[in-house]
Amino acid sequence: MTRGGLILPTAIIGVGLSGFFDGILLHQVLQWHHLLSLVPGEPFRDIGTQILADGLFHVLMYLITAAGLWLLWRRRAQFASDGAGWRSVAGGGLAGFGIWNIIDVGFFHWILGIHRIRVNVPDPLLYDVAWLTGLGLVPLALAWFILRHRGSGSGGTGIAAASLTLLVLLGAGMAARPVPNSRTALVFFAPGTSAGEALNVAANAGVPLTWMDPRGRMIAVALEESDAERRLYRAGALLVTRSPALAGCGTATL
Repeated sequence: MTRGGLILPTAIIGVGLSGFFDGILLHQVLQWHHLLSLVPGEPFRDIGTQILADGLFHVLMYLITAAGLWLLWRRRAQFASDGAGWRSVAGGGLAGFGIWNIIDVGFFHWILGIHRIRVNVPDPLLYDVAWLTGLGLVPLALAWFILRHRGSGSGGTGIAAASLTLLVLLGAGMAARPVPNSRTALVFFAPGTSAGEALNVAANAGVPLTWMDPRGRMIAVALEESDAERRLYRAGALLVTRSPALAGCGTATL
């Protein structure tokens, strides 16, 4: 078995430890958010439900960490024969740690929107980007640096494959939202707007609705008339954009 055999189990352990770090620090110590902080619906406002979800999240991290430790135990003989085994362990662990934080911020924060690093602040995107950079990209870069000096190219290839998988995952999630163009637009609303209120804006403006975020943060509409944007603003829209770039920034911020 090659040195690369140590990378997978340590990366899995890194994912589990990263989840524990997130849950213990942000959910319990700082109490910046819970797992389901931004999920709409009265049942999710109950603190008991929120704590239960946090507990189930930690159970999942226990199972992930246990699976990584079991795989590492099965491959323990490599430590005796692999002079660079510590690089595989350190690099794999850092890779898993960084990969989890990239998935957490990119998918659960920006695509699903079930929580942010810190909720109830004026600029949650600032905290997300800082966390993603410091605890996602930096550990991933350190892992790549350690593994590329391991004497085998398999480590760098594995990190590249993991990064590509993350990009595909994020891209697939973003593809679920309509992309604005010359005939369609995304319409954003002020924080606290309900799905019903967002639906009423489209109805009052007299524009066809093509898609709707169930949380009421945005809708997609067809701009069949020249003054449709003006009517949307008069009806209560915060931002109407046909630009994919502006739409992406607005989606991440909201």
